[in-house]
Amino acid sequence: MHIKDKLAQNEAAGRTGISFEFFPPKTAQGVQNLYDRMDRMHALGPSFIDITWGAGGRLSDLTCEMVNVAQSVYGLETCMHLTCTDMGVEKVDAALQAAYKTGCTNILALRGDPPREKEHWEAVDGGFRYAKDLVKYIRDKYGNHFDIGVGGYPEGADDNSDVDQLIDHLKEKVDAGSSFIVTQMFYDTDNFINWVKKCREKGIHVPIIPGIMPIQTYAAFLRRANWTKIHIPPSWLEALEPVKNDDAAVREIGKVLIADMCRKLMASGINHLHFYTMNLAQSTQQVLGELKLLPSEETPLQRPLPWRPSLGLNRRGEDVRPIFWRNRNSSYVARTQTWDEFPNGRWTDSRSPAFGELDSYGIGLKGTNEQNIKLWGEPKSLRDLSHLFTRYLEGKLDRLPWCDTPITSEASEIGGELLELNKRGLLTINSQPAVNGARSSHPVYGWGPKNGFVYQKAYLELLVPPYLLDELIARIEKNEDLTYHAVSKSGELRTNTRDTPNALTWGIFAGREIVQPTVVETVSFLAWKDEAYRLGEDWSKCHDAASPSRKLIQGIVDSWYLVNIGRFLIVKASDKLVTDYVRSEQRLPQHIQPLRAVQGSGRKGSRRRSRRGREAPASCGC
Repeated sequence: MHIKDKLAQNEAAGRTGISFEFFPPKTAQGVQNLYDRMDRMHALGPSFIDITWGAGGRLSDLTCEMVNVAQSVYGLETCMHLTCTDMGVEKVDAALQAAYKTGCTNILALRGDPPREKEHWEAVDGGFRYAKDLVKYIRDKYGNHFDIGVGGYPEGADDNSDVDQLIDHLKEKVDAGSSFIVTQMFYDTDNFINWVKKCREKGIHVPIIPGIMPIQTYAAFLRRANWTKIHIPPSWLEALEPVKNDDAAVREIGKVLIADMCRKLMASGINHLHFYTMNLAQSTQQVLGELKLLPSEETPLQRPLPWRPSLGLNRRGEDVRPIFWRNRNSSYVARTQTWDEFPNGRWTDSRSPAFGELDSYGIGLKGTNEQNIKLWGEPKSLRDLSHLFTRYLEGKLDRLPWCDTPITSEASEIGGELLELNKRGLLTINSQPAVNGARSSHPVYGWGPKNGFVYQKAYLELLVPPYLLDELIARIEKNEDLTYHAVSKSGELRTNTRDTPNALTWGIFAGREIVQPTVVETVSFLAWKDEAYRLGEDWSKCHDAASPSRKLIQGIVDSWYLVNIGRFLIVKASDKLVTDYVRSEQRLPQHIQPLRAVQGSGRKGSRRRSRRGREAPASCGC
């Protein structure tokens, strides 16, 4: 979506939009850390992010890669910087084509800084001398596909301090085809407001977005101000200088100063704030908290779907996914990236076998061996594993091998039952409670357009030891409302449902057909099975081959079953899928036994899969 359209939407709704800038890190680990941070900052609700251009070689390639990942994996509307520095027409064309293929529809066209080895800026042969030339070229070649932004300089540029002349140049860039302006950082609010007034008087009427640089340390604050030659109000220096050696105090005072500046900007008519994050989150998040611009129960993010949609070029119409990758969004995108079409309206069986191989980037276990051991320790018994999973459910761990994200607030509805299961040695890795007609604006369960109603069936996915599988299935089959799949690492499958997709989540919205964005389906579950067991093996290999932890985890991978259970009908909003099982008179063993008690107890051979399909009424959204 074009940035100008997002800005117009925010203005019409009377809300202040936000956006974040990131730059390509220099190391592979830095890139992965930044991806994780971008993923988390999605929850802050940015209208878009932008990614700076790393001129030449690896960094320019990395900019294109980051744009692709942000769009397709994290569902972040992305604006790619593009500069004239060391960029001939062929390089510009290659960058624009790469952006086009990722689904990126926004470009920030800049002249750029001179290369480090040159004192003054010079155009390369066959390149562009001014940003206005780059804007015109993009507009002429791509028409309206790209929304094009340009830079504004309220206090002058490095090589030109004449602000009035720079406003004339800005008008030329707008006339060449740019539709929004992002300014250089500043701290002098009165000067900025006066500069905006001058721009309007010159006939510049496109949106002007102020660039906001949070204060993280006193030294960095001074360094960036000196580098950009911007004015620091004396009152700011008076407030910060006494605590300059206390980083926490600097951030606290800086938060208040920046927030006050932003309030003054918003009072002057500005309705969007662009934060230069420096690839960090804390200071930006603190400012947003001070401004009360963070999502909350009163003002939740309005999710278009229960899962985060991709903004890749050919995925924008995608609206159905299997639930199994609910906690591993990036893996699902990676395994389906070669698809020519994506499910829209319904899931089709023919699509299921096309999941990519497990050796693709982004599918394996996250983190290094050392990082994972630090996070999850060295479990030596099932009791240790049980404790690990309960810590995740209690919010004390931010991920598990099968869950890339922290536990969601949705899980609190069945949190007690999940904790009970894990304490007794059944390891849960995915779940959702039943929801019966919640408003689409609900802060926890809501998704889709306003004034709609959303529904979901209860679902549970867990790892089950072989000595409990028969008892579990027997209890499930006593309840005609439950469906299940149980599969071993070798592929032995037991189920009581047909291969046809079964909707787990659906929504009803005015003027639209019923939307069914989440399904359970056999073939895709088998594709997920391979990945789930692979993740367990990756985890085991974090530990030395002869270690008890390696033997414990690998033993579970080799012998335990991956089971999913779904409730066929919604009984009531508070329906608990696992309540009867947990509270049954035939309780699970109170003692969590060590691995040696279950080794060798797995079922020999394979049991013929059982099928007992049932048709769901239309009211269930199936």
